[in-house]
Amino acid sequence: MPIDAALALAAEPRTGEISWTTKDVQLYHLGLGAGTPATDPDELRYTLESRLHVLPSFATVAGNGSPGVISGLSMPGIEVDLARVLHGGQSLRLHRPIPAKGTATSTGHIAAVYDKGKAAVLVMRTEVADADGPLWTNDAQIFVRGEGGWGGDRGPSTRLEPPTGAPDKVVERAIREDQALLYRLSGDWNPLHADPEFAKVAGFDRPILHGLCTYGMTLKAVVDTLLDGDVTRVRGYDTRFAGVVYPGETLRIRMWRLGDTEVRVAVSAVERDDAPVLADTTVEHS
Repeated sequence: MPIDAALALAAEPRTGEISWTTKDVQLYHLGLGAGTPATDPDELRYTLESRLHVLPSFATVAGNGSPGVISGLSMPGIEVDLARVLHGGQSLRLHRPIPAKGTATSTGHIAAVYDKGKAAVLVMRTEVADADGPLWTNDAQIFVRGEGGWGGDRGPSTRLEPPTGAPDKVVERAIREDQALLYRLSGDWNPLHADPEFAKVAGFDRPILHGLCTYGMTLKAVVDTLLDGDVTRVRGYDTRFAGVVYPGETLRIRMWRLGDTEVRVAVSAVERDDAPVLADTTVEHS
């Protein structure tokens, strides 16, 4: 079996220094579609260095996203075909606001390996701290098709009861044809998102958008519409990637307020009869 769960879980964490600048933050925001309209004061907070704040989902690409999904696949005990890999879900916990530029220590390890029968799920945990203490913790759920069935732990269910009633807010966000090409400049070089021939080998008729791009676009929509544009209010952000997105499509983002500290979100692709894209998605906030 290409995945040796015991070896992967016992492997020493990988630790390294990461750094980012305001340019990295601006590029990430532009990769999510920020800056439209270009002179809108609300958008300038994402694009102009003198006003810059940091969308918390930047944590998934800070330091070029390493360690992350791709580096997790090179950990001891793991040898898989990249064409069989999909990003299954993402969880983020913020310990304090992310500075617009900084240097930090990033520590990554395989926190769990689950047997889903026809697939394996690897949980790659990344903890980041700077000189002032912890900044964030990221869990990437890596779905590897064809690598399950060894009789291991299936893991916890992440399915949530759907919210009831009409959403408090519904917005739509258009995805440019070149958006995946721009987003990948923030560090996710998986050819699935750029190379048509590789996409076909992976079972798609054309390159797909990064799941983490949809993840970031969705958080931006929640912050801008329900959190008064205040990125520092975000405490946690979880999602399950329920379907693919193609460049050129439109996201429909539905939001429900649950009490004073949680927003539940559902995201779908408008042009494909509201096909689910993100599910079991929550934003915890102050």
